[in-house]
Amino acid sequence: MSRFRILAVSLGAVGAGVLYCSTNDNNKALPLLAAQKISNEPSHSSKLHDEYRITKWDSNWDRRDPSFLVKPSKGGADDERYAKEVSEKKPKATRNLILIRHGQYNLAGKTDIERYLTDKGVTQAKSTGDRLVALNLPYDRMVRSTMTRAQQTGDHILSRMKMDSLVIENDSMLEEGAPFPPEPKMKSWEPPEYLFYQDGSRIEAAFRNYFYRADHRQEKDSYDIIVCHANVIRYFVCRALQLPPEAWLRINLHHASISWVRIRPNGRVGLLTMGNSGHLAPDLLTLE
Repeated sequence: MSRFRILAVSLGAVGAGVLYCSTNDNNKALPLLAAQKISNEPSHSSKLHDEYRITKWDSNWDRRDPSFLVKPSKGGADDERYAKEVSEKKPKATRNLILIRHGQYNLAGKTDIERYLTDKGVTQAKSTGDRLVALNLPYDRMVRSTMTRAQQTGDHILSRMKMDSLVIENDSMLEEGAPFPPEPKMKSWEPPEYLFYQDGSRIEAAFRNYFYRADHRQEKDSYDIIVCHANVIRYFVCRALQLPPEAWLRINLHHASISWVRIRPNGRVGLLTMGNSGHLAPDLLTLE
């Protein structure tokens, strides 16, 4: 009498598979039949997205997918023209956005000009500048929020980088604000609803202004430094990764931390670092 032992495991929505099978006789057909029986079970892979509620990636999130930029084909001989134009519009370079939160500032200030960097904030900014120098990337430009603490942070970073070729820009759209109603709410921070409407549209406009795949005419990878604020950066990252925008307040960022977003030529977005503060000494780690 043959003895047959089989161990199978269910892989949820993926299906079942044989992990281990043994027999003490020479009937090799038994393991084969058992494997076939399991493999013939109905596959649930087609239901994977439904069961796990997977949200599909929007490949045309920036409205710059090459197929979106050319006139659609009419079919037939026009397919050749369409394929050629799509190929010509394909980006070749990667865009890197290095998002830096400003340093610690004077919370007691009543106006923006009074909310200047503290001594610790200055040291934080200089440390971040040293970190950017150590990374030795071919930076193209620095864009700064027009608020005092971001301007000063940018100045101290630049004092360490000493790059005369770096393009410097200032943008009021990058100022701090209330980007989107957070979920869950935070009792210690409940701005009036109109601020989400007012600030949200501005910060969303800033996102669209800086986050997009490279133009097809861009030959080399680019590296932009953006010095702004925690709320803005957190919202940017959620939007770039196509995460729910209401999740932004669940993320914490240290002062003078570095978040690095990479946008590939095919439109894929990756987050290399989020709130990286490893370049700061322990006594320089602050949040408020």
